[in-house]
Amino acid sequence: MNKKHPILLRIEEGEHQQLDFKFEISSCSKIAKTISAFANTDGGSLLIGVKDNGNIAGVRSEEECYMIEAAASLYCKPAVPVKIKNWIIDGKTVLEAIIPASPDAPHYAIDTNKKEFAYIRVKDENFLANEILLHAWRKRKNKDGILLRLTPPVEKLLAYLETHTFITSREFCKRAHIPYPTARTILSDLLAIGTLSYTMKEKRIVYIRST
Repeated sequence: MNKKHPILLRIEEGEHQQLDFKFEISSCSKIAKTISAFANTDGGSLLIGVKDNGNIAGVRSEEECYMIEAAASLYCKPAVPVKIKNWIIDGKTVLEAIIPASPDAPHYAIDTNKKEFAYIRVKDENFLANEILLHAWRKRKNKDGILLRLTPPVEKLLAYLETHTFITSREFCKRAHIPYPTARTILSDLLAIGTLSYTMKEKRIVYIRST
């Protein structure tokens, strides 16, 4: 009995947090968003030459390989290391761009206006990272560590998450009676040390207890 091609097995998974399909690459800046999102989250693979419904179309030009490399090195800041594999399925070429989760987050994608934005990957979508995540990523790189005091707002936050699945920064400000800059500092500290994590609810970044 013939074994199914490993890429076909991957395609059967459908798009998810660590897998994305692209029919073609027409813009380095657009593909840089997905590379940024994978690098800033859990890593993942881009399969180029695959339609959204999983049908294999194959890549149309060798230029697409160079466009991936350009997106990762020239349109991501800092550059993201990407490994590219070629797979041949029924005479059609599928490119797999493998993007590792990066310890150097945040990686920014540079758009056509030369503006820089960092992205995250949640389920099968890319979202713009917010200010709190950017602060948390920078704090993780702090060699001096993070000094977190168990203040009343911190205690209120942790107590709230004992009985609720998530909290928004606005809800935290309201319940702890603190201004946004204070909430931003506390949430980014807790994200940086791994006490909190994040997810998306109704297109908003929300904060949850890490498991």
